[in-house]
Amino acid sequence: MALSLRLHDLLSPTFRPKPASVSNASLSPLNPSLSLLFSPLPHLPLRTSHSLTIKATSSSPSSPTTVADQQGIKINLVPAKPIEGQKTGTSGLRKKVKFFQQDNYLANWIQALFNSLPPEDYKNGLLVLGGDGRYFNREAAQIIIKIAAGNGVGKILVGKEGILSTPAVSAVIRKRKANGGFIMSASHNPGGPDYDWGIKFNYSSGQPAPESITDKIYGNTLSISEIKIADIADVDLSTLGVIKYGNFSVEVVDPVSDYLELLENVFDFQLIKSLLQLEFRFLFDAMHAVTGAYAKPIFVDKLGASPDSISNGVPLEDFGHGHPDPNLTYAKDLVNILYSENGPDFGAASDGDGDRNMILGRGFFVTPSDSVAIIAANAQEAIPYFRSGPKGLARSMPTSGALDRVAEKLNLPFFEVPTGWKFFGNLMDAGKLSICGEESFGTGSDHIREKDGIWAVLAWLSIIAYRNKDKKPGEKLVSVSDVVEEHWATYGRNFFSRYDYEECESAGANKMVDYLRELISSSKPGDKYGNYVLQFADDFTYTDPVDGSVASKQGVRFVFTDGSRIIYRLSGTGSAGATVRIYIEQYEPDASKHDADAQTALKPLIDLALSVSKLKDFTGREKPTVIT
Repeated sequence: MALSLRLHDLLSPTFRPKPASVSNASLSPLNPSLSLLFSPLPHLPLRTSHSLTIKATSSSPSSPTTVADQQGIKINLVPAKPIEGQKTGTSGLRKKVKFFQQDNYLANWIQALFNSLPPEDYKNGLLVLGGDGRYFNREAAQIIIKIAAGNGVGKILVGKEGILSTPAVSAVIRKRKANGGFIMSASHNPGGPDYDWGIKFNYSSGQPAPESITDKIYGNTLSISEIKIADIADVDLSTLGVIKYGNFSVEVVDPVSDYLELLENVFDFQLIKSLLQLEFRFLFDAMHAVTGAYAKPIFVDKLGASPDSISNGVPLEDFGHGHPDPNLTYAKDLVNILYSENGPDFGAASDGDGDRNMILGRGFFVTPSDSVAIIAANAQEAIPYFRSGPKGLARSMPTSGALDRVAEKLNLPFFEVPTGWKFFGNLMDAGKLSICGEESFGTGSDHIREKDGIWAVLAWLSIIAYRNKDKKPGEKLVSVSDVVEEHWATYGRNFFSRYDYEECESAGANKMVDYLRELISSSKPGDKYGNYVLQFADDFTYTDPVDGSVASKQGVRFVFTDGSRIIYRLSGTGSAGATVRIYIEQYEPDASKHDADAQTALKPLIDLALSVSKLKDFTGREKPTVIT
């Protein structure tokens, strides 16, 4: 018969909760230098409460089965049925909030995750939980905690108010030797009741779950029959301390301390502080996202930056009605300030969950492809963590070849991987990789297993500080543009641009990619494309040198004899429709041409890319949503 069970009731503290004991004894005193024990995130007027209903077809009684558990708490077994559309992408499961607010949508996915993991990976173990503070995180945290307890997890370590940046989750997993962790975020996508929410799982090394696990999760969402939910009260996430429910416990921790401790071991904070004491003006835009929780403790309290150097520093559930994507379009206010007549010397921004970054000098934009190459070229001398030199370098396939040239000059191992940070993790764990990056504003190193926005900002501040370490007050400083132009003079410039067409109709976008795959199947070296001669065309396939796993259909490439490239991909980071991305790159060794505007230098190749793909015919789009 049909069952209709209210999961909301099972997740409510009014549903026969077992009294919880609270203890602060296991918490060390807070570091007094961490002034950001911030107040609870604002409860926006848009907040509403949601009742979640599970409907299943079953002959069982019309109430959940309750079983005793070795944890010393009651576990309710709630009948469930599969829900379509829970395929996990490169960065977890992302959908509009309204999907996750549907009855048992999130609960199904969390239970499917536990059904996909070997019991030894979580039973009586420690899992980390945190997120970017976006809308629905509060409700989701309670669901995740109760299902984790229901599946036999021993302890959940959660950031205060549910806050932990993606890099911080990776750092905490590694420091606390946790079995893994949940990240509640849709990254750089907008937040709020009408926008995006997401969830992903990271493994014990701190890296995103591999495809072998995400494929199992999806498979289990198609066959799920019950959800295991602990009969416990909601956790007060606003108070630091340990809360015990039988043998299961939740520890609410400061979201900054472990991450800050790690960064202090990577960088020379005193060197950076000396730069900020000179006539060097610095501006960081947190975009009302999660790095607002980290900006003041790190940049102001530790490094001595002026408090007014932090912009949009309060995390908000809807990111202040903004789009927390640090690029020239969505961080326009920061760009305008840096390009003003008397703009600051250095500007930076990070995204919703704190793993992306944008770097600016006065009147100067550093492309992400150039950024990772310049960090790699200067890391050994400017960053203590790399004193012995990087072990290897890597980039995502669409990222420009600027990093390749650094690896060649430094005689370092180099790897080209598909888009998705998880592909870097195996290389790092195998000791083959130190510094890596993606053109999509992601940069990082093997200090954690995620890209790291604040790490990239500190890396750039370290390079600028090192170049100016002997400067006296009043002397002209080496600038961001000086560092970049010097790099181009040494390595040549890789002109690079990316055209994003967001939320295209999926059918048309897929037809375009199918057309391109047909085109490359008949292409051969020497074919003429305007003034360009084809070297090869393919659909990128990657074989992992560590475990031999193969990732295919990772992007259609046209590579020409002069080193120019055109690449087409459908992005997996959006929550609706399809995002078509076109990447255009051309190498220029002649220093006299390095000052050209990228869009001007690349125009013939851009025109060719649009013509070859027939993008307008397939998608109806006249112009890109974002140009990088």
